[in-house]
Amino acid sequence: MSNHTRRDFLKLSGTIVGASAFGGLIHGCSKKDTSSKKWNGFKYAMCNESMMELPWEKQCEIIGAAGYKGVEIASFTLVKDGVQELTSDQRKGLLKAMKNNGLECAGLHWLLAPPPQGLHFTTPDETIRKKSVAYLDALIDFCGDLEGGMMTFGSPKQRNTQGISVEEAKKYFAEGLASVADHAQQRGVKILIEHLDHRQTDVVNTLAEAKAIVDQVNHPAIQMMFDFHNTLDEMEPLDVPVKRFYKDFYHVHVQEMDGQYLGTGNAINDFVKSFQLLKDLGYERWVSLEVFDFTPGGKVIAEESMKVLKQIEAKLT
Repeated sequence: MSNHTRRDFLKLSGTIVGASAFGGLIHGCSKKDTSSKKWNGFKYAMCNESMMELPWEKQCEIIGAAGYKGVEIASFTLVKDGVQELTSDQRKGLLKAMKNNGLECAGLHWLLAPPPQGLHFTTPDETIRKKSVAYLDALIDFCGDLEGGMMTFGSPKQRNTQGISVEEAKKYFAEGLASVADHAQQRGVKILIEHLDHRQTDVVNTLAEAKAIVDQVNHPAIQMMFDFHNTLDEMEPLDVPVKRFYKDFYHVHVQEMDGQYLGTGNAINDFVKSFQLLKDLGYERWVSLEVFDFTPGGKVIAEESMKVLKQIEAKLT
């Protein structure tokens, strides 16, 4: 989704949802026995777009030096026209830079944000729709080549209705995802539907709507993620849908509730219960730092947020 859209939304609704929502997500999970495993802390990733003006190697250096183990990539930050321009050797170079700094590719997000220009996943224009699906296919290979495991599908401007009903747009959304699902599974990638509130898009505004498309496609490579900034349209207390759909969540983002980097708000206290639950349940997927105000610069965002993450961990039993 666009940076400006996310910032505007966060200003309006950043205080609506408390950290207790995230606790609800974890309460919904089934217990698993981790007593025989030594806990080595959480697996943190950081989204790269806050430092997109820097060379890739420098981005990886900053993220790795700050203590993160993964990078979540907005691919538009790396290309002029699209990921097809990145050769096999260039992809190997991107992967090498990550590994040289102790990093993995957590996955991709902002999938259809330009470049390339003109993509739209739910348009009635079949030619544009096919072009957009083809680019999603290309992103699957890009993600797979970088050894990433997931792709978060937000892209509100590229899935809005265009002179058709919401139901027709959802139909195209599901058809497009279904058409790439086998390819995604072959590359070890899950495509995760992101619910976005009505201020950002009119297609898939709630967790229930995201789950309905997951069920319609009915493929293990098509799942959903949870972003508790995007819950303006939930009609129930947030813990209710979260508990209902937790089995389909394959990714978690963390930031202060107003979208800024950790340490600028009260996450250091508010998130302790949620992180304790994560530890107790043996959570092993990525906890990814995604902020929407890039003003402080990537280095400050990375370092200050990691300090808070470690301070939260220090409070855990």
